[in-house]
Amino acid sequence: MKTNYQQPISKKSLKVTAFALFSLFFGAGNLVLPPLLGFKSGDLWWLVTLGFCISGVLIPILGIMAHAKLQGTLFDFAKKVSPLFSVVYCYLIYAIAIALPSPRTASVTHEMAIQPFWDSSSLLTSLIYFILVFVFAINRSKVLDLLGKLLTPGILIILLIMIATAVFTLDFNFMPSEMVQPFSSGILEGYQTFDAIGAVVVGAVIIISINIKEKSASFKEKKRLIVKAGLWAGIGLLLVYGGLILSGSLFGEFFDSEISRTSLLRGISTKTLGQTANMLLSILVSLACFTTAVGIVTGTSDFIKGRFGNSIFAYRITAFLGCLLGVLVGQFDVGYIITVAVPSLMFIYPITIALILLNVVPDKWGSPKVFKHVVWTTILFSIPDFLGSIGLGESISPYVNWIPLSQHQMGWVLPALIAFIISNLRNSESPKQSTF
Repeated sequence: MKTNYQQPISKKSLKVTAFALFSLFFGAGNLVLPPLLGFKSGDLWWLVTLGFCISGVLIPILGIMAHAKLQGTLFDFAKKVSPLFSVVYCYLIYAIAIALPSPRTASVTHEMAIQPFWDSSSLLTSLIYFILVFVFAINRSKVLDLLGKLLTPGILIILLIMIATAVFTLDFNFMPSEMVQPFSSGILEGYQTFDAIGAVVVGAVIIISINIKEKSASFKEKKRLIVKAGLWAGIGLLLVYGGLILSGSLFGEFFDSEISRTSLLRGISTKTLGQTANMLLSILVSLACFTTAVGIVTGTSDFIKGRFGNSIFAYRITAFLGCLLGVLVGQFDVGYIITVAVPSLMFIYPITIALILLNVVPDKWGSPKVFKHVVWTTILFSIPDFLGSIGLGESISPYVNWIPLSQHQMGWVLPALIAFIISNLRNSESPKQSTF
């Protein structure tokens, strides 16, 4: 009797997939966020870590789980709301990606690797940086893939040594926290990782790679692989982000309270590893930033190319405009770019989180009607947070203070949850009513 036997996915495949997922989210630009968060949180670093890892680790990993379930493109994430809404959402996501996190990589490179050693302008750095990004995006060099596989382990090893040195050599004497709302501050700072956006934009690449490499595996085995790899990647991110936040809090008495994000990371690495290792970290971070920028520009250009009938001209002009925008925005310091990013993140991140969660739940709880009600409710109740982020908080506060969690800039959470529950209750009642 002939039986069909499917070989289970190997441990090697699990390690490769988990590392690929970790590399996907472990952007070099994100390294400057946790230390300053810990520096300001002081003795409440653990509460900030919890909030940061919800939006910077848990939600992105759930985004990968949603991709495993859909096995489609970014368009599939929002198509249940409506095809038009999904197209608009895609354009917004790519516009934000190419306008903010991509230029931020040039700014981080200047502050980490150029400014400490050479007296040159940030404009010159961003100009040279994005000329190279354009060249690599047009030629699609495979060198970047090889660099990416080498850079992330190098950065990870240095960071783990730095964190271990700080944790095991310093006394746990924490400064009082400067934060009034540490938990929500951690969640909102996690928005700045852009990892939830990264999950929905490039998560499909992981799925495609698994389908190519594991052709003989069943759908169930592939799903199990993604779940396990996601958990391991999440644990890795939790250790790194938590370690960097803790390290920042331990150095609260060593640096001035007005220190910048990049200066703090540089200062911690110098005090724990010495000047030579600090220089190596700066070089590795800069190269990793470069690969991230090329990935964003290439991904955005691919999307526009697809929307215009696979036009090579559309690809090239998008890459050029993306790099031009990178030069203009990338000349500003990291702190300024992070501040500028807040309004767009306050608007698009709640929508992205809602879409990720809706795509993760069972299909019976995620009908098109549920998608529409939850997403439009999220948009409606995100408007006050968006207006508050552009300086209109005081003028609108009398009208929105009644919204639960609005003081934490998360007024959309409970209304979206209520919309989800009510929509599903109405869905469960409708078949019974139709029988009469």
